[in-house]
Amino acid sequence: MSEHVNVKIISFVGLAGAGKTTATEYMTAKHIPKVSFGDIIRQSMERADIEPTEANERSFITHLLSQGHAQFIEQHTLPHFRKLIESGQHRIVTDGSSSLEEYRALMAAFPGSVTTVAIVAPKHLRYQRLEKRADHPLTRTEAIARDIAESEHEDKAAPIALADQYLVNDGAKESLYDKLDKLIVDLDFTH
Repeated sequence: MSEHVNVKIISFVGLAGAGKTTATEYMTAKHIPKVSFGDIIRQSMERADIEPTEANERSFITHLLSQGHAQFIEQHTLPHFRKLIESGQHRIVTDGSSSLEEYRALMAAFPGSVTTVAIVAPKHLRYQRLEKRADHPLTRTEAIARDIAESEHEDKAAPIALADQYLVNDGAKESLYDKLDKLIVDLDFTH
């Protein structure tokens, strides 16, 4: 698909616990469809019969990056976007684009349609959130190791550094929701 008339994609990026999933869930509650990079990875792990643990996910991602992540993105990730667009969706939110390769692929596939929004929070707050979350909770030690692995081996810092906008998520969820409502207006992200 070479033409994306009036298509707008918000790609949330950030470190674990910053609030990407919370932001994505808020947007999907407004009936904006999502594509989750993390869900696609976990589905691929399931198809490969790999146990869904934090260590296995990190190892799987590292393997993808070493084997040519671009092919995986083209075959497994971009079709989700194209299917939504072909079905008439013109507003899409994505959660978890976490490498420079994913960033480049999204920008190349949908030029002029993607706004990258980095959600950032102090690490002590991120680590508290990660310990308390229901899905995939992490201890502080695991969270630190994940931050290092994602920065060193997965190039997660690049999309954050290249973000078009930044939202600081250092308060209550309602504060983040207010910032997201403003973002929706600023980007004319309504249907």
